[in-house]
Amino acid sequence: MTDQTPIETPTFNPWNYKPWWCQPWSILLTGITLISGSWFLFKTLWITILVAIPLLAWMGFFVLIWPKLMAEVYSQEYLSNKE
Repeated sequence: MTDQTPIETPTFNPWNYKPWWCQPWSILLTGITLISGSWFLFKTLWITILVAIPLLAWMGFFVLIWPKLMAEVYSQEYLSNKE
């Protein structure tokens, strides 16, 4: 019987390595401001939707997907350096 204890990787926060203008709060604030601004400026739903689609994709990628990818890369590098 072998004792296999899992290797714990230290917690990794990718936001510690990004400048203030690339933090989650600034990404969300910029996206919401631009989408709202397009509505207040043009008062046209289809223009606001055209503005919102790429901005929501950008916000979703950098706030939801990117941190998970970076944490995965960090854990893989940590484990490969550990061996």
